[in-house]
Amino acid sequence: MADFNKVLTPGDYKKGELNVVIEIPTGSNHKIEWDRERACFMLDRVEPMAFAKPCNYGFIPQTLDEDGDELDVLMITDQPLTTGIWMKAKILGVMKFVDGGEVDDKIICVPADDRNNGDMYNKLSDLPKRTLEQIEFHFNHYKDLKKPGTTEVKAFEDEKVAKKVIEAAIKRYEALHPEVVIKKGVEETVEAVKKAVKDLG
Repeated sequence: MADFNKVLTPGDYKKGELNVVIEIPTGSNHKIEWDRERACFMLDRVEPMAFAKPCNYGFIPQTLDEDGDELDVLMITDQPLTTGIWMKAKILGVMKFVDGGEVDDKIICVPADDRNNGDMYNKLSDLPKRTLEQIEFHFNHYKDLKKPGTTEVKAFEDEKVAKKVIEAAIKRYEALHPEVVIKKGVEETVEAVKKAVKDLG
C-alpha cells in the first residue's frame, strides 16, 4: 500500500480543493484509522452500531491537527465510499470539535466532481439542515457509553475558517518534515522556470 503522506499533497486548499483519503465509510461502526508509522490502515475498535458514522470519515495527507493526528475530514456523499481510496474534494466548511479536552476539528467536504447532484453543494449552508444535525448529534454522543461528556461540537464554520485550520495543520506537518518544504520549493522553482521559458518563446 502507498504511504499517502509521501505520494499525496494536501491539495490546493487556497482554491478550495483538497486531496482526501477515506478511512471509514458512511454507515460503518468500524473505527478504521490510518497508521502513519506502518503506512497502512488498522481497525482501532468496533463502535456500538447505534453510533455508526453518519458520513464518510477520512484525512488530509501531509497535515497534523492539534491532537497530533492528520486533519480529519467529514466527506458527504450519497453512497458510502471505500476505505483506502483517495479523492479530490471541495471544501464547504469546518466542524469545530473538542475530544477529551483536545482540539480535533473536522473539515467538511463533498466530492470535487459530483455529476449525480450537479455539484449542488458549494458552501456549508447548501447542505440539508438535517445532515448537519445528525453529524452534530453523532459527535456529541458517540462516546457516551464509555466516556460520556468527553466530546463537544463547538460550532460549524464556513470555508474561510476551514482554510485557516487547514493552513495551520499543513504548517505543523512541515515543521516536522522539512524534506516536504524542500521538495515543494524545488517544484515551485521548476514551474517558474518553465513559465519563464514559455513566456520567452
